[in-house]
Amino acid sequence: MHELSVAQMAQGLAAGAFSSLELTQHFLRRIEAHNGHLNAYISVCAEQALASARRADAAIAAGQQGPLTGVPLAHKDIFCTAGVRTTCGSRMLAEFVPPYDATVVARLQAAGAVVLGKTNMDEFAMGSSNETSYFSAVRNPWDTDCVPGGSSGGSAAAVAARLAPIATATDTGGSIRQPAALCGVTGLKPTYGRVSRWGMIAFASSMDQGGPIGQSAEDCALLLQAMAGHDPKDSTSIVEPVPDYCGQFGGPLDGLKIGVVEEYFADLGDAVAARVRGALAELEKLGTRLVSVRLPRSHLAVPAYYVLAPAEASANLARFDGVRYGYRCAEPVDLLDLYCRTRAEGFGAEVKRRILVGTYVLSAGFYDAYFRKAQQVRRLIKEDFAAAFAQVDILAGPSCPAGAFRFGSKTADPVAMYLQDIYTIAANLAGLPALSLPCGAVAGKPIGLQLIGNYFAEARILGAAHRLQQATDWHRAVPAAEGWR
Repeated sequence: MHELSVAQMAQGLAAGAFSSLELTQHFLRRIEAHNGHLNAYISVCAEQALASARRADAAIAAGQQGPLTGVPLAHKDIFCTAGVRTTCGSRMLAEFVPPYDATVVARLQAAGAVVLGKTNMDEFAMGSSNETSYFSAVRNPWDTDCVPGGSSGGSAAAVAARLAPIATATDTGGSIRQPAALCGVTGLKPTYGRVSRWGMIAFASSMDQGGPIGQSAEDCALLLQAMAGHDPKDSTSIVEPVPDYCGQFGGPLDGLKIGVVEEYFADLGDAVAARVRGALAELEKLGTRLVSVRLPRSHLAVPAYYVLAPAEASANLARFDGVRYGYRCAEPVDLLDLYCRTRAEGFGAEVKRRILVGTYVLSAGFYDAYFRKAQQVRRLIKEDFAAAFAQVDILAGPSCPAGAFRFGSKTADPVAMYLQDIYTIAANLAGLPALSLPCGAVAGKPIGLQLIGNYFAEARILGAAHRLQQATDWHRAVPAAEGWR
C-alpha cells in the first residue's frame, strides 16, 4: 500500500479495497520498523492516528469522502498541534505541548487526513542538512551516511522511505525544495501568503512559508488544495481565491515559455547540469519553448538572505526567555541569570550564531550599513524576477549544487553550508512559488529540477511538473536500501 500515490489511496478507500484503519496501521508498522534507523520522526501519534482513521472510515461509509479523507500524513514539527508536543527540533521546546492547532493542521484535520506524527527538522528551521536538530540528525534513505537536507529533512526522508505518503513542511530559504531534491521527492514552496503561518513557529516572518512534500506533483497539489487559502488570524495571509490545482493538470504545454536561468549553470558541476538540462529537454519535447534568461543579481541572494533572515530570527526568538514557556535553566539566582543561562543552554550553536548576526545587523551603528542595504538588494532581486517573467512563463534551473553530502562534511564551514541554498533563496526573498522535482541521479544520489513561477502561479508549475512526471519515471525511483520498498 505504501507504493500507492495519494490519489490511488483515495480511490482504494472509496472502492473499499482497504480501509483507512488498515492503511494507517500499515504506515505505523513501517515507522516502527525503520524510524529507529532513519530518525525521520520526533513524535509518533499512533493512538490519535488510529482514532482518526476510524472516524475517516465512518465518513467514507457515510459518503462524505474528500480527496484526503483517510489518507495518512506527517507534519513537520514546526506546526503547533493541540495536545501533541511541538519541539521545532530544539531543546528550548523539547517538552512544549501547544493548547491549539496551527491553521494548516486544523485545515488538514477538517479534510479528513490522518496524522501519523511530527517529523524531525533543523533546530528552529535553521540549517541545510538536518544536523542541527536537538533530536539528532535524520538519515537520507538513499544513503544513510548522507544528510537528507534541511530544514524539512524529516518530512522529505519520511516520504522518500515511504514512512508517510505526504508531509507538510516549511521553506524560508529552500527548506522544502533542497531536502526534496536530496531525497528524490517533490516539494513545493507556495507564494508567500498563500498558506497561513498562524501556529507555525516563526524563524524569518517575511520569508517563512508552509508547503507540501509528496512523491509527485499531483500529491503536492492535493495537499496544497487543503492547506491554501486566506486566514484572518494571519496578517500576512493573502486574500486570493484558491484554484482547483489538479483540475488544471490536463492542459497542453504547447507554447509555454520556460526560461533557463543561465546564472544557475555558471558554476554547476557537469553531471548535475546534464541531469537538469536533460529534464528540460524532456519538457521541450512536450511542447514547451526553452528561452535563455538572466537574473543578473542572483549572486547577491545569499548575502542578502543571511543578513535579513538572522535579523528577523533574532527578533522572533527573543520570546524564548525561560519565563513563559519552553526550557528554563535550573535554579537561577536572579532574572538576568535566568535569561542568560536559559538561552545559552536552550539554543544550539547554529541558532546562537544567527541570533548574534541578526542582533548585530539590527544595532544602531550597523542598521543602515547592513539591514537597510540588504532590503534594497532584495528589491533589486524582485525586479530581476519581474523582468524575467515579462519574457517567460516559468523559470528553471537546478534545485541544489549537488546531491546529498556526507554527515559532518560542511559543519565546520558555515559558509559552505549556506551555499547549499544558493539556487533556492532568491524565490523566498521575492516571495515567489517554486517547486523541486526529481530529474535523475548522480552517483546514486537524486538530483532536483527547480521550477519557479510568478506570483500565485502554483497551478502552472504544478501542471508542468505533472506533465513531465507523466512522461518520465524519475519520481517513481525508490531508495535501494533493503526495507524501503
